[in-house]
Amino acid sequence: MKLFQKLLLAPAALGLMAPVAASAADLNVAGIRQYTTSEEQVTSITQFSDVKPTDWAYQALSNLIERYGCVAGYPNGTYKGGQAMSRYEAAALLNACLDRVTEVTDEVKRLVKEFEKELAVLKGRVDSLEAKVGELEATQFSTTTKLKGIATFVLGANNFFGSSSLVSNPTTGNQASYGATTFNYDVRLNFDTSFTGKDLLRTTLRSGNFLAPNGSAYGNGLSFLEAGFEELDDNVVGVNRLFYSFPMGSELTFGAGALIRVDDPGMLGIWPSAYPADTVLDFFTYAGAPGTYNLLALGGGAGFVYSPKGIKGLTFSQNYVSAEGSAYGGTPAIGNAGSGNPGNGGVFTTGAGSAAVTQLAYTGEKAPLIGGSYALAFAYTYSQNLGLPIATPGASAASEIPDTYSSANNLALSGYWKPEKTGFVPSISWGIGSGSYNMNLGSPGQTKGTVISTWYTGLQWDDAFIKGNALGMGVGQAPYVAKSGQPGGGTPNDSNYMWEWWYKFQVTDNISITPAIYYISNYDGAAGSSANGASYGLGSGGATTTSNLFGGLLKTTFKF
Repeated sequence: MKLFQKLLLAPAALGLMAPVAASAADLNVAGIRQYTTSEEQVTSITQFSDVKPTDWAYQALSNLIERYGCVAGYPNGTYKGGQAMSRYEAAALLNACLDRVTEVTDEVKRLVKEFEKELAVLKGRVDSLEAKVGELEATQFSTTTKLKGIATFVLGANNFFGSSSLVSNPTTGNQASYGATTFNYDVRLNFDTSFTGKDLLRTTLRSGNFLAPNGSAYGNGLSFLEAGFEELDDNVVGVNRLFYSFPMGSELTFGAGALIRVDDPGMLGIWPSAYPADTVLDFFTYAGAPGTYNLLALGGGAGFVYSPKGIKGLTFSQNYVSAEGSAYGGTPAIGNAGSGNPGNGGVFTTGAGSAAVTQLAYTGEKAPLIGGSYALAFAYTYSQNLGLPIATPGASAASEIPDTYSSANNLALSGYWKPEKTGFVPSISWGIGSGSYNMNLGSPGQTKGTVISTWYTGLQWDDAFIKGNALGMGVGQAPYVAKSGQPGGGTPNDSNYMWEWWYKFQVTDNISITPAIYYISNYDGAAGSSANGASYGLGSGGATTTSNLFGGLLKTTFKF
């Protein structure tokens, strides 16, 4: 290496490229090309803060800079001449300098011969890379759009059990209607387009077979699951999302679209839950408050998120969505954002099936005393003519609040905490929600002032047992009647508890398998324990009955 030290390119070969040696197979061609076309070429050796006149290669480096101008440094103004590099990288630097040399001296000729083999390999690799890049550019789908897909298989079944003093045992009926083993699928194709690098135009195509033939969200066997798979219809591909979000300055982000949801980018400051990594029962995806974060609000709408610079982590968001003609999960809304009839559609009309969400949220990087990241969000939602996103079939929550209601006011307080390191301590997500629903029918059956409540807690262990896998458990109460709105209503007998346990195996970066089990108590709520259908939500009516559900599923998810 004495020749290498004497000749002029020694310091460039030792300092300008990678901080560690690399083999030919590991050669970073893109990095070398970036260096050789760098706009950071120096014009004087004094521009390097870490090069001193006493350095052994000071004069050689100075000659390279002043005579050939083919030396670049690091962005921080240093040269790092003492770091190691491979012969291939040295050859790449030599090749860069040769493009600038006007007189080939004997010394340079000897150096070229020294690296003749490496230069040939490098040239072949660069030519091959350029050919591949040209082919990709000629056949690429779009210069602005990326396609991301997700396909899901779900194999599962329900089992109902319990006792009843009613002639018609609801357990028997439930088992007959929802007890089969089913195999369902869901597939989504997201086309994400960016024109500035900071904006997002999303078009989502979606299809699946989770909807029941009779329009019920529960007819295909996996109760409380289908609402999370919001297909337009069985085995029909349709546009599921179409919206555009963009920043305006450094503090405001806007979102708008003909098919946008209240939780899409630009609509909501944060999603106040770290649970779950993998959806099992749909109820646990609403941050404990499906009335407030009503994801049936999917249609034409707009919103904004304000993130003040002065208070890092604080966000304020406001949005409005007028839902399409039918909301998913078997609870159709009468509104239609594209309808010109203000009595049953449009935007900001009395007939719109709509929701307006206001959220104030804070996200912290380190929780006081205990450490870890955390978030807390308070939200208020005014909605009208829109169904509950999830309700037990026949339970008083469903009978007190029909498929649509005139208006509702919902509040939610939700949050999460995540430990600094994965391990024995799980992340904790929680949420509570409560809403007052009005059905001003002007008859004895009106439900003005019915109170529906919910809550949940979710625990999730990331990297459980094996790095990349996750373990989770959720418990809570789906929408239940806390106060009856029917005239002369008694004490609601509507409590039903939900549990789920799951483990997500991350088989590869793109494939995961999730086995899960779940349990729902008092599946039919007050409807199942009522001797008279007209007294739903008013108590047991003298009858005693239980109809509980235990189920399991195996979900496989493919991302591409």
